[in-house]
Amino acid sequence: MVGQNHHSNSLNGNGNRVTLKFLAKQLDLSPTTISVVISDSPLAATIAEKTKKRIWEAVRKFNYRPNVFARYLHGKRTYCVAVLVPDIGDEFSSSLISGIEKRLAQQGYFYFVVSHRGAPELIEKSPDTLLDRGVEGMIFINTPLGRVLPVPVVAVSDITEAPDVSSIVIDNARAARLALKHLRALGHRKIAFFRGPDGNGDTEDRWESVKSAAAELRVQIDPKLTRGLGKYPECNDTTMADLGYHAAKELLKASRDFTALVAFNDGSAIGAIRAFRDAGLKVPKDISVIGFDDIDQAAFNVPRLTTIRQPLTRMGELAASTLIKRIEHPEEKSAEILVEPMLVVRESTCALAASQTAARNSRLRKTTKR
Repeated sequence: MVGQNHHSNSLNGNGNRVTLKFLAKQLDLSPTTISVVISDSPLAATIAEKTKKRIWEAVRKFNYRPNVFARYLHGKRTYCVAVLVPDIGDEFSSSLISGIEKRLAQQGYFYFVVSHRGAPELIEKSPDTLLDRGVEGMIFINTPLGRVLPVPVVAVSDITEAPDVSSIVIDNARAARLALKHLRALGHRKIAFFRGPDGNGDTEDRWESVKSAAAELRVQIDPKLTRGLGKYPECNDTTMADLGYHAAKELLKASRDFTALVAFNDGSAIGAIRAFRDAGLKVPKDISVIGFDDIDQAAFNVPRLTTIRQPLTRMGELAASTLIKRIEHPEEKSAEILVEPMLVVRESTCALAASQTAARNSRLRKTTKR
């Protein structure tokens, strides 16, 4: 897939494409002067502001679009980057790509997207194929990289092992505290957990953060009330909602001694809610559920999902901005950019009522007697 700006063609009064020569004739300037200003060449500093203003007014008036191939010939640049992602169809990735596309379009860059679905050969070969196509940098979304590449790399949900990679990461420590503090304030003590798929860029960091927050807030993590969501690449063969649905069914089979669930992400939370409802349980009356991401569907689920929001579109914009900065300023060093999450309270969590606690204890006693 290739992303690009979609503007109407620039046409002059005769229905022909607006060229540099056409602009030069209109302004009574040399094509070189116009090119220097439009390409923001260092020589542009020598041109009078009044002249620059005239040029930009003409560019807008005639909707002039610089020829990309001419830009390449002039500066030996392609203005093209690549995005590698496990699955372009999931809401996490598509929200990130939306932000990436927005920022790249603003800066006049094109992009390729490679959706590898965790296939080891594609992950291994794609960077070389993209380099052959002249990309100037790459964004890895939840995609491993074990070697140095000759172009700048930015990672989101970082599972790269290569040096000199800039990372856009969510503050999982804060996210875990927000989720557990919310449930604890509502009176929940028996809490179940979904651990992310093995090999996911956020799984280890988020799970360690959950354990630290649980210890800090005196919330016990019971292995019996903890379920994983598979591993990469196999888990890409289905949806997060399906993984969450089956993990929740396994939880209920092992124990019903919990009043809340902290899911790995919104997709698995939505799947779990369906499983609980199929088992005759009500969310949040019987079980409160909290997700992570705040994908678009979260606000329209039944019930509307309480979640930890990570600003995915903004993270995509940051990834693109960081990559462009590193392409255009090679002296820039790699860095980790930490993004702050926030709690969004909706309908899938509620206070643990005294009557609910009594009813739950009564059901447990009956189960024990059997």
